[in-house]
Amino acid sequence: MTSLLDSFAEKVAARLIARKETIAIAESSTGGLIAAALLAVPGASAYFIGGAVVYTKASRAALLDITDADMNGLRPSTEAYALLLARRARGKIGATWGLSETGAAGPSGNRYGDAAGHTCVAVAGPAERAATLETANTDRPANMHAFAVCGLELLLDALA
Repeated sequence: MTSLLDSFAEKVAARLIARKETIAIAESSTGGLIAAALLAVPGASAYFIGGAVVYTKASRAALLDITDADMNGLRPSTEAYALLLARRARGKIGATWGLSETGAAGPSGNRYGDAAGHTCVAVAGPAERAATLETANTDRPANMHAFAVCGLELLLDALA
């Protein structure tokens, strides 16, 4: 049985392949689910360039070269921060598109005051989009799945 996440990944893959475009991922509270869903589609090497799980300040600096100066006036788990992640992943990896996610999967909220079930996703490339999802759910695995679906849905919208 195909999950909603698998279905969105297959649609994204088909569009990227048809357009001969590529994707780079920077995700946080999804823990790699977006990348895994895209890589599960046969032919992923045609469009998937790479990605990173950017879960901490240290990983953000090491993997995406995001400095304290870059973060001036920004707070993680916001649409503006998600756009920075998507733009930086795209640029660092050299992809047509960057897709990012940053949030609080649960069971509790994050240190920035966001409740469990909060995420921001963003797409950077020929078009840019950002969105916020609030699931009002404390179920960590369910939120991770919902966040990944939200990110791929946003990318599919940008590819339309």
